[in-house]
Amino acid sequence: MRTKTLKKNKINVVTLGCSKNVYDSEVLMGQLRANNKEVVHEEEGNIVVINTCGFIANAKEESVNTILEYVQKKEDGAVDKIFVTGCLSERYKPDLEEEIPDVDQYFGTTELPGLLKALGADYKHELIGERLTTTPKNYAYLKIAEGCDRPCSFCAIPLMRGKHKSTPIEELVIEAEKLAADGVKELVLIAQDLTYYGLDLYKERKLADLLRALVKVEGIEWIRLHYAFPTGFPMEVLEVMKAEPKVCNYIDIPLQHIADPILKSMRRGTTKAKTTKLLKEFREAVPEMTIRTTLIVGYPGETQEDFETLREWVREMRFERLGCFTYSHEENTHAYTLEDDVPEEIKMERANEIMEIQSQISWELNQQKIGQEFKIVVDRKEGNYFIGRTEFDSPDVDNEVLIDASKHYLKTGDFAKVKIYEAEDFDLYGEVI
Repeated sequence: MRTKTLKKNKINVVTLGCSKNVYDSEVLMGQLRANNKEVVHEEEGNIVVINTCGFIANAKEESVNTILEYVQKKEDGAVDKIFVTGCLSERYKPDLEEEIPDVDQYFGTTELPGLLKALGADYKHELIGERLTTTPKNYAYLKIAEGCDRPCSFCAIPLMRGKHKSTPIEELVIEAEKLAADGVKELVLIAQDLTYYGLDLYKERKLADLLRALVKVEGIEWIRLHYAFPTGFPMEVLEVMKAEPKVCNYIDIPLQHIADPILKSMRRGTTKAKTTKLLKEFREAVPEMTIRTTLIVGYPGETQEDFETLREWVREMRFERLGCFTYSHEENTHAYTLEDDVPEEIKMERANEIMEIQSQISWELNQQKIGQEFKIVVDRKEGNYFIGRTEFDSPDVDNEVLIDASKHYLKTGDFAKVKIYEAEDFDLYGEVI
């Protein structure tokens, strides 16, 4: 009698969306590995977990297309089971179950134990900081809080991620120590809102205290701040940034707009005058700081005058790093009650105009770096170049430093001192010294 051989399952985790999703996928993979499951990230596997994004229209479309692509693979026999998790299924689970029934099961953003159970694994509470990182070995994301309490009119994140919930400082230190032991040199601190960190747990903003604890972790050389909300920003963070060499002179502070009527409608809790004053204080406290921001154009009711206010302010502020997005009309948000009255082509024109101004500013600022020396970290090798970053640049979104691989030998994760000899809009060319 012949016995049927049991095929060993391989779980393929596919990640869409932002760095918070990358982090969640890494936690899921760490849990699966601790359960002795074979798990890969965006490779071949007979069981697929798709971690979706549901933030704006384009992201939702990409998530749905990815699900449909794997449904087709299931029909073709290349995949046995499909599970969908993350923001899209948190927000639209009943619709998805009806529209795409070929998915085996849908899970929301807080249903990790249920997802693990469906994958034949147990949720292990003791695994603080145990993750299978998917980023290059030299940096990792450290999610310090989940959810958001801000009432921004255009944003669907609270619908998908819930209320703000800080992770205790001691747990984050343990996680940072484990990452450092695995060779991570740079921590990119992420949350929906870093500014709010600690208010729920400690009844006061504790981002500065968290940074003071993290700089003591041996092996970590850079700590970078992403997604700080402007209203209520804890200014002592700037003192820590100035005093602690490990805290990068860098902050990502999404400002979204600057015209007062739009800020009011967006429910941002600030004004043009207050925002400009805050940025001036940033520059005075840490003159060498790089400020990254993101803006939204085409919000309901944005007039040509509002846009011109924004455009002139971008020229005046000369941000080192800036991204611009067109407004996406998201159901169940407050702004959804407003008329989406800026035509799509005008939204695109406005976004392109802002990015053209920013390209010029970036080029001018980069020209000033020629002849200067910087410490860089090497992220990867691409073609004939090693690709690195300065402390003023975050992975995937900012400027990169290209080093000729035929002249210098470097390894991923190495720090090196380079002198810049050429600069473009968003790339710098350097020689190791």
